[in-house]
Amino acid sequence: MAGNSKRRGAVRRDGSKKGMQVGSGGQRRRSLEGRGPTPKAEERTGHPAARRKAAAERREPARGGGSRAGRAPGPRTADTAAPQEIIAGRNAVTEAVRSGLPVARVYLASGAAGDDRVAEVLRTATALGTPMLEVSRSELDRLTDGAVHQGVAVEVPPYDYADPADLLSRAERAGHPPLVVALDGVTDPHNLGAVLRSAAAFGADGVLLPERRSAGVNATVWKVSAGAAARVPVARATNLVRALEQLKTAGCFVVGLDGEALLTVADLELATEPLVLVTGSEGKGLSRLVRETCDTVVSVPIAGAVDSLNAAVATGIALYEVARHRRPGAVAP
Repeated sequence: MAGNSKRRGAVRRDGSKKGMQVGSGGQRRRSLEGRGPTPKAEERTGHPAARRKAAAERREPARGGGSRAGRAPGPRTADTAAPQEIIAGRNAVTEAVRSGLPVARVYLASGAAGDDRVAEVLRTATALGTPMLEVSRSELDRLTDGAVHQGVAVEVPPYDYADPADLLSRAERAGHPPLVVALDGVTDPHNLGAVLRSAAAFGADGVLLPERRSAGVNATVWKVSAGAAARVPVARATNLVRALEQLKTAGCFVVGLDGEALLTVADLELATEPLVLVTGSEGKGLSRLVRETCDTVVSVPIAGAVDSLNAAVATGIALYEVARHRRPGAVAP
């Protein structure tokens, strides 16, 4: 009988009645409550975009070697605070390690450890606790951009350029008149590497570069210099002409190399004085303002069949002549 409260199921429990709803807005809002915004396609499980993203993430560690035990990650990893440089080649790596550069990693190809220079690098790295990673030669080719690495490379911070005044301080500590090489518009890193090697061979106190329109110290320079970049400081100046003027104020004579100059470098009487030797690019030579800043210009005499010398070759010859004037008997005339 309707209304009989004793009949089973006839009594509605308190709070079970929904009550009246005004409009449909409340129902729609409650139905969506807690679901949040629609996720992106690549975040939806089973969506084609999500599968493509997962496949790309699986491939990425394989390219960098991060998912393989004992393999090397790329030269620029997520935990690296600053961009790193790769130095390759046995001589360059050995000199870099000997100079005390903070080596972040050593990359070694199978079979390269038998060389005495590489063994020295490994001993030093072991003593310093530097990570050593065995890589394949193809991986080393990739890390060094195809350079001749001879089975070994190291990862170091970007080159720390000196201040031009530091080059004079270095000569003062050594107790000899300063000898600085300045390069005006030399953009080929191979030339810069060769100049560093000559500077180390003939006792120069450093190399001065302009910040713009000039090669910088990179992996190619380290390789070509055969590690001389670790022994000869390189300074950078915002304005080369202003830096040369400052060196003149400090007591240096500025001598430019010019193929058309009448005075030859062999007859340079200023060779025994504090000296800045300036070399221009092979094509354009010294720029106008740099040439006007020079106290004098000299040439390297060559046969008429040759138009000009490579900038690095001309610098090497000039440094030889300066060394011959400064230390008679130390360099054969």
